[in-house]
Amino acid sequence: MLVQAFIALLSHWRRKPLQLAMLVLGLSLATALWSAVQAINGEARASYARAAAVVGQDRLPSLAREDGSLFSQQIYVDLRRAGWAVSPILEGTKRYGDERLRIIGVDPLTLPADAMQIDVSPVDGRLLEFITQSSLLFVSAETAADLKDQQTPPLRITGSLPPGTAITDIGQAQILLGAKGKLSRLLISHQQSIEQTPLAEVAPDLVRNEPSTESDLSRLTDSFHLNLTAFGLLAFAVGFFIVHAAIGLAFEQRRPMFRTLRALGLPSASLVLLLALELLTLALVSGFVGVALGYGVAALLLPDVASSLRGLYGAELPGTLVLRPSVWLAGLAIAVAGTLASAVHGLWRVWHMPLLNSARPRAWAIASERSICLQAAAAAMLFLISALLLGFGSGLAAGFILLGALLLAAALLLPMLLMLALKLGSHLSRGPIAQWFWADTRQQLPGLSLALMALLLALAANIGVGTMVSSFRLTFIGWLDQRLASELYVAGRNPDEAKAMHDWLVPRSDAVLPIWNIEGRVLGRPVLIYGIIDHATYRDNWPLLDYLPGLWDDVAAARALLINEQLARRGPLKLGDRVTLPGGLQLPVAGIFSDYGNPRGQVVIANDLLIKLYPEANRLRYGVRVDPAKAAALADALSATFNLPVESVIDQAGIKAFSLKIFERTFAVTGALNILTLGVAALAMLASLVTLSGMRIAQLAPVWAMGLTRVNLAGLELLRSVALAALTFVAAIPVGLGLAWVLLAVVNVEAFGWRLPLHLFPHDWFHLGGSALLVAVLAAVLPALSLMRLAPAELLKVFNHEH
Repeated sequence: MLVQAFIALLSHWRRKPLQLAMLVLGLSLATALWSAVQAINGEARASYARAAAVVGQDRLPSLAREDGSLFSQQIYVDLRRAGWAVSPILEGTKRYGDERLRIIGVDPLTLPADAMQIDVSPVDGRLLEFITQSSLLFVSAETAADLKDQQTPPLRITGSLPPGTAITDIGQAQILLGAKGKLSRLLISHQQSIEQTPLAEVAPDLVRNEPSTESDLSRLTDSFHLNLTAFGLLAFAVGFFIVHAAIGLAFEQRRPMFRTLRALGLPSASLVLLLALELLTLALVSGFVGVALGYGVAALLLPDVASSLRGLYGAELPGTLVLRPSVWLAGLAIAVAGTLASAVHGLWRVWHMPLLNSARPRAWAIASERSICLQAAAAAMLFLISALLLGFGSGLAAGFILLGALLLAAALLLPMLLMLALKLGSHLSRGPIAQWFWADTRQQLPGLSLALMALLLALAANIGVGTMVSSFRLTFIGWLDQRLASELYVAGRNPDEAKAMHDWLVPRSDAVLPIWNIEGRVLGRPVLIYGIIDHATYRDNWPLLDYLPGLWDDVAAARALLINEQLARRGPLKLGDRVTLPGGLQLPVAGIFSDYGNPRGQVVIANDLLIKLYPEANRLRYGVRVDPAKAAALADALSATFNLPVESVIDQAGIKAFSLKIFERTFAVTGALNILTLGVAALAMLASLVTLSGMRIAQLAPVWAMGLTRVNLAGLELLRSVALAALTFVAAIPVGLGLAWVLLAVVNVEAFGWRLPLHLFPHDWFHLGGSALLVAVLAAVLPALSLMRLAPAELLKVFNHEH
C-alpha cells in the first residue's frame, strides 16, 4: 500500500514537469548562492588561519612591546643569557611593484619545532642556504607567480605559507626592511630551563601575549564576511519563496488525490510521512545540484572578493577554491531545512484534513483578507522591533538584525499595500472589462504574493546597496581631491635615498612634505601615527569633520593631535579628550578628520614630535607641491637622476585612478550578487505564473465565452504582470532607501567606523524599474503564449462542470 501510494504521489510531478523544474531550480539556485558565499568565506577564514599559524603565532606565546613598535635585539641576547628559550622574529611589509609582501624574518637555529613553517633542516645544505644566501625568500607558489615580473631577491617555493607572505633569515629581513638590530617580537618555547631570571628584570619593556586561535585579520574582516553572509541569506530567502509557492500549489492540486488515498485506507500519518520523504528526496537532489553550482559561482566571484579584502584590509586570499565537506554539508542542510520549512503548513493541513473534505478544485493562492491583515499586523510588530533596535541596539549583529527585520516587515506588508492599490484601481476604472481586470488581479494577488515579496526584496537590495555604493563613490572621490592635494608622491627605497631625494627636490619644487609614519597602539588598538609639518596644504585641504579653534597652530607646536573618524567612534573620543601615545605622552584631540576606505585608526601629530618620540619611524615617502604644468617633467627628472622604478614616483591622477580601481573591484561582488538575486526573483514570478495559469481556466472561460479573444486575454495577462511589478517597484523605492540609510548610518559605522552622507540617484531607479518590468514581461510570456494556444475545446470543458 505504501509503495503504491508513494508512486501515486510522484506521478503528479510526471504530469507537471515544469512545476517540478521550477521547484528544483528555485531550491538549487537559492542553495547555490548560499553555498557560494559560504565557500568564499570558508576559503578566506582558512587563509586567515594559515596566516595566524605562520611561525607559530597561534600556538606559542610571545614577548613584544605593548604598542607594537620595534625593540633592540640586545633584549633577545639578554633573555637568552638569563635562561629564557626565546626565538627572535622581525616582521614588516615591502612593496614590489603593485604587490605588497609581508616579510617575516626568523632564526632557524632557535625557532621552536612547532613553529617551523618551512624545511630548513641541515639536510642537503638547506640550512646553510637559508642563512647565507643574500635575501633568499621562501614564498608560496602563488606569491612567486605574482612576483615573477618584479625585481625581487631569489625566491624558493614552499608549501603551507599564505599568499603575500615571505619567510627569510632574520639578518636578511633586517636588511630588506631597513631595521638593522631591531626585532618585532620573541617567541617563547614551551620547553624552558628551570632557572630563569624574571622577565621584569631582564625585559621590563616587553609584555607577554598568549596565542590566539583568532587572527587580527579575521576580526578585522568580520564585517565583510557578515555582509556576504547576509547577501547569501537574502538570496536563499528569495528562493525560499519559490519553493514555498511551488510546494503549496502542488499540495492544493493534489487535494483530490489525498482524499482518495485516505478513502482507500491510507492513514493520515503515513500520508504525511510519504510526503515528507518525497520532499526530502527533492531537497537532497536540489541541494547537491545547488552546492555544485555554488562552487562555480564562488570561483567566478573569488577574484573580486580577494581584491575587496586586499584593498580594504590588506588581506591576501588564494586564487583557487578547496572543496570543503563542511560547505557541502551546510548546503545540503539548508536545502533540506528550507524545503521542510516551506512544507510545514501544507503537511499540517494534510494531517488535519477531514476525510470527506470537498475535492472541488480551487486555486490555493486565494487567501482571505483576514490572512493579509494578519501579515500586516506581523509587519507592524517587526517595524516596532526595528525601532527598538535602532534606539537601543549596538554592535554589528544588531545592525544586520535591524536590516533583516525591516526587509521582512516590508515583504509582509506588501500584499496589503497591493490589495489597497488594486481596490483603488477598481474604484477608478470604468467599463466591465477594466473592472473585471482589477477584480481578477486582486483575486490572483494571494497566489502571486510570495513571488512579489521575492521581487520586492531583490529590488530593495539593489536600490539600497546601489545607493550605498554610489554614495560612497561620490563621497570618496571628493575626499580624494582633498587628501591628495600634492601634485607628486615619491618614495625612496631606503632612508639614505629618501633623504637625497628630499634634498634634490627642495630647490626644484614649491614644498616637500614628509609623509612619515609608524605603527603603534592607542587605546589598545593598532593605529598608524603620521607626522605632518605646518604648511598651507594641510590648512587648506585637510578634510576635517570637527575641530577646535587654533587647531593647526596647536598641532604644529606639539600641543595637540588629530585623529580620524574611526578612532574617534571606537574610542569613543571627542574634541578635548586626551590620548596617550605609545611611550606615554598625552595630547588633547584638537580635530577629527574623515578617512574613508580605511578600517584602522590614525593619529596625526607634528612631524618633529614624531621623530623625537619614534626615531625608527618610516621616513621614505614625501608629497611634492609643484606647478601642475611642471609635475610631469619633474617626475621624469627625479626618476632619471635616482634611477627609480615606476612605482616610486606617482602623480596625483595616478593615485586617484589606482584608488578608484580598487574601489570598483571592491564592490564588484555586491553588484554580481544583486544581479543573481534579481534573477532568482524573476524565476519566482515565472514559477507562480506558470503554475497558476493552469488553474485559472475556470475564471477565464466565462470571459472568453462573453467575447474576449484568447489574444485579448493573453495581453491582459501580460498587462497584469507588468502592473503588479510596477506597483512592487514603487513600494521597493522607500524600502531600498531605508536599507541604504541603515547601511550607511548603522552598519557602516559599526563595521568600519565611518559614516557616509546619503545621496540619491533617481536615474539608477529608472534603470532598475525597467529591469523589474522586463522581469515581469519575461515571467508572463510563457503563460500568455500557453493561453493564446489553448484550444477552445479546453475552455468549453469548463461548462461541463458546475462552474
